[in-house]
Amino acid sequence: MIGNSGSKPGGSVDVSIVVPVYNEEENVQAFHKELSGVLDGLDCACEIVFVDDGSTDRSPELLRAIAASDRRARVVFFTRNFGQTAAISAAMDNAAGDIIIPMDADLQNDPHDIPKFLEKIREGYDVVSGWRRSRKDPFLTKTLPSRMANWLISAVGGVRLHDYGCSLKAYRRSVIRHVRLYGEMHRFIPLFAHQVGARTTEIEVNHRPRAAGKSKYGLSRIYKVVLDLFVVKFLSAYFTKPIYFFGSLGGLLSAAGVLSGIWTLYDRHLGVFVHKNPKILLAIFLFILGFQFIMMGLIAELLMRTYYESQEKPTYFIREKMNFDA
Repeated sequence: MIGNSGSKPGGSVDVSIVVPVYNEEENVQAFHKELSGVLDGLDCACEIVFVDDGSTDRSPELLRAIAASDRRARVVFFTRNFGQTAAISAAMDNAAGDIIIPMDADLQNDPHDIPKFLEKIREGYDVVSGWRRSRKDPFLTKTLPSRMANWLISAVGGVRLHDYGCSLKAYRRSVIRHVRLYGEMHRFIPLFAHQVGARTTEIEVNHRPRAAGKSKYGLSRIYKVVLDLFVVKFLSAYFTKPIYFFGSLGGLLSAAGVLSGIWTLYDRHLGVFVHKNPKILLAIFLFILGFQFIMMGLIAELLMRTYYESQEKPTYFIREKMNFDA
């Protein structure tokens, strides 16, 4: 719950702004100044969690100066560059707020949009995603690939959003506290939240052209997004029942092998001897491959059960309880 005053008893925090930083010496001070002005006008207790992702410019020095001058600012320094997903994950792990808002330090995200996100959270949403409708990026190298990726992610993931790549979002901690991020999966957090029943909405945000520094992303990230999407789809649909995935594939392949064997027998009836018919090899190959897929499904079932039971992880998530003893 977002409070009605600038602080909370015991120094607790309502909102955490989490900011990954990588070689943004030209932007980070101006970003902090603008963000601080916005946070000063909010009616809730806030913090800023910066994560320096192994910057090789003056960003770490500037972040130290920011932390020394602003008690709301906290900084995590990585030993080397681990990537944006790792930086966001570390920021979330070290954030104390009930509401977590990630954003970039390159000044393309507008801090003045933050009150709109908090208003949507107050309306009862768990995830509020930003939509850069008027995006200020090159069309062919960024905007067009992003639109294609957003369509694919929405179609496969089942959560219809226009802009998965927008860093500016808002999450209730309760729906993402179990999320573990790997690879380039920070853009899929709304999908992970959806798996536990999060209520999601989308709002338009102001997107500004990059005034200084260089973009850290290019076309090379597209194939990573596609591969990560396969992982997310498997984890969301089959993680607790992998035998359904591998068993279905195995069944289809085995059935194809049987049909190929029947075709071979039909050819024998027409005078084509089995040892001269390549379809018999296809039949044997498909049947063995299908059997192996089924065995892989059984092994995956054992691994899944070991994963949950050894760590006592739940296979469900509860939103609320009433009339239970503490």
